[in-house]
Amino acid sequence: MRWRIRAALVFGGLLAAVPANAQDLDPRAYVHAPINSTVAITGFSYSSGSVLTDPTLPVTNVDATVSTPSAGVARVFSLFGKTAQAMAALPYSWAEVTGEINEQAARTTRSGLSDMRLRLSVLVAGAPAMRLRELAKAPRKPIVGVSLTASPPTGQYYPQKFINLGTNRWAFKPEVALSYPLGRKWLADVYAAAWLFTANETFYPGSARRTQDRVRALQAHISYSFTPKTWVAFNSTWYGGGQAEVDGIPKGSSLSSARVGATLGFPVGRRHAVKIAYSTGAVVRFGANFNTLSVAWQTAWVERPAAKR
Repeated sequence: MRWRIRAALVFGGLLAAVPANAQDLDPRAYVHAPINSTVAITGFSYSSGSVLTDPTLPVTNVDATVSTPSAGVARVFSLFGKTAQAMAALPYSWAEVTGEINEQAARTTRSGLSDMRLRLSVLVAGAPAMRLRELAKAPRKPIVGVSLTASPPTGQYYPQKFINLGTNRWAFKPEVALSYPLGRKWLADVYAAAWLFTANETFYPGSARRTQDRVRALQAHISYSFTPKTWVAFNSTWYGGGQAEVDGIPKGSSLSSARVGATLGFPVGRRHAVKIAYSTGAVVRFGANFNTLSVAWQTAWVERPAAKR
């Protein structure tokens, strides 16, 4: 019975380790999960506010609603004896946007693919690669992790239009993280990252070149486990920088914003779990201010070693 309880705790951590959508408020992203595990994710998010704002465009007073279903898959494996995870997620969005162009009211709608996410993470300290039975018996330790997220330009993009679902550029986010257990119930996460961008060579009206400086980002999360597979997290993030230029001329202002939110995770049967998350802008000096509600359904499989003959 004790082994089953601890195995449930490990399994609940695996379900929490995979982001359900493209948001950057992601608690428990570096938990110690068993190798040879696979998680399938389907999710839906709804965002409202200045979601699709680009300060380099002559569009003001933007108000948008964006509905985004997504699908993804993650795999946990051993990489040189360390616990590693590879994840891919593809979103599809419907957006309705209103704003002003040269003081004239305008409205438009968009539907299509958004930029996908690819992520590789490695737990470099405190979490050696283990199978489920081994991990269920292991003590909780502080974990240091690193990851690289890539966002290729798979989203819908029209060079001659102001509003787009895709960015028409690559984005990369290297990140380092510390996950620290506080007793048996609490867990603290701290991440530091930077978003790096390639140039958009066909920016509006199709012949301009848009570049952007790196965006620095910090995240902090504190989570509490009610049961081995039911938990709640309180989330915060700050990001800044990202000055944009169009054909070498600075446009808009550098970003400086903070967001806060909460996430609830709970099981549905043995293999399934649900994650519900909400986030909002807390302090927005320069940047997008919007609210997001998301729900994700996750299904996990853990491969067991073949029986010895």
